[in-house]
Amino acid sequence: MPNERSPLIRPEADQVEQAVDSTLRPATMADFIGQEDLKEQLRLALDAARGRTEALDHTLLCGPPGLGKTTLAQILAHEMEVAFVPTSGPVIERPGDLAGLLTRLGPGDVLFIDEIHRLNTVVEEYLYPAMEDFRIDVMIDRGASARSVRLNLNRFTLVGATTRTGLLTSPLRARFGFTARVDYYRPAELAQVVRRSARILGVTIDDAGAEELARRARGTPRVANRLLRRARDFAEVRGDGRIDLSVVRQALALHQIDERGLDGMDRRVLETLIDKFGGGPVGLATLAVSVGEEPDTIEDVYEPFLIEEGLIQRTPRGRVATRLAHEHIGRPVDPAAAELDRERRLRDAAVQERLL
Repeated sequence: MPNERSPLIRPEADQVEQAVDSTLRPATMADFIGQEDLKEQLRLALDAARGRTEALDHTLLCGPPGLGKTTLAQILAHEMEVAFVPTSGPVIERPGDLAGLLTRLGPGDVLFIDEIHRLNTVVEEYLYPAMEDFRIDVMIDRGASARSVRLNLNRFTLVGATTRTGLLTSPLRARFGFTARVDYYRPAELAQVVRRSARILGVTIDDAGAEELARRARGTPRVANRLLRRARDFAEVRGDGRIDLSVVRQALALHQIDERGLDGMDRRVLETLIDKFGGGPVGLATLAVSVGEEPDTIEDVYEPFLIEEGLIQRTPRGRVATRLAHEHIGRPVDPAAAELDRERRLRDAAVQERLL
């Protein structure tokens, strides 16, 4: 049956797990770890808005997934003591959907639109007067009897989150009063995140285990919390419930997470580049077919971290595996190929200089 549940799973188990997930998110700016410069900027904006008894400026949060954009939006609403209304760009299909959200917002409320770059054009243009003048025009009836009615809105705060800033249109981007980029975390910050999450989950973890998890978490708190859960499972089933360095290494080896935080698909991308295409260059579409993934998935999910780690390069002619990539997966660097790569980089640099 489609909705049949195992008798071993209690109906309230899902609610308990969701409650635990929500408690891992910091509720206040003081509890939020990392992003010190950004937090200081947001604290200043919050203090100024509270001092003037005004709504916070519209805020755009940019950066890779899993770094805390949604959490920051929730914190902004909590610090301003207003309602938090979440949605996402693909969900808002028609202007009427957006109008329903906007007209229900109270004074100062935070409307959070995740993946805001995926708003369709008509909805986006409908959002402009709401952001600037806090009003919308609604069409009533059709044909000869159609008329436009202007509705005034409460002064609200729009918080948009995007992983692809370049896909935002200039008119929309210009309407945000505050734009901030959320960057990858340092291992020391992620170790703090792991320790905090372990306390909330009731898990015992030593410093060495927390630091090892942090080092392999790809600079991302969401990944760090996911790896902590996997280490917890391993410790409870195959250990004494405590997480130490040995438990972390065994758990991550089981899940094919190597010492740099690369998973099975990351390594497959590198091995395909080197073994099948001699280190590149190779086009994105060809690489995607070779590893059995969609080009968008390779570009949005796997490449950012591999580029951040200096393991691959994007060039005008395609993706290229670096010397670090060869060393990491244990492949010798062909001297002739390395020389060709150096010449290619010099040519690409010369082309860029001419274009500038």
